[in-house]
Amino acid sequence: MAQIDLDKVLDKAYADKDLATILAAPVSALKGVSDRDGELLQEAFNVKTVADLANLKYARWAQALAALDV
Repeated sequence: MAQIDLDKVLDKAYADKDLATILAAPVSALKGVSDRDGELLQEAFNVKTVADLANLKYARWAQALAALDV
């Protein structure tokens, strides 16, 4: 089972939310992702939510390649 410290990866407004709410949140809910970053992700890849970013095929490809370098 995967675990993550939500305080380290989420904006404080989302740290106490349930998983469904976090996944439906805008990508700016992630620490270090600005509203402008979210706008650019939407323009480039139609990514609007945290779930969209997680399911972005380019992100998945990059993760798979990085996993090969273990």
